Amino acid sequence: MSEHLPLNALRSFECAARCGGFVLAGNELGVSSAAVSLQVKNLESYYGKELFLRLGNKISLTDAGEAIYPDVAAALQQLSHTAEKLQHSRKLGQFVISVL
Repeated sequence: MSEHLPLNALRSFECAARCGGFVLAGNELGVSSAAVSLQVKNLESYYGKELFLRLGNKISLTDAGEAIYPDVAAALQQLSHTAEKLQHSRKLGQFVISVL
């Protein structure tokens, strides 16, 4: 495994699992379904496990995908919540100048 966690791939995996397909995930993420599929393949290579069963245009989670999905979804939700909290905590309109 590489030392860097593949966050874009995890995001694509979570979205595809939640949406039930690469096309819908691509629409939500603003990328092509092929880009989502490639990110998921990269994640599968990273973990050395298949995360989806691909049957034509349909996908379903494998046991490995089912095992990690709740944790990945919760982690991404926590990151999103943290980002929102930081954005809302900014003090807009204040400008401080200190002079000796």
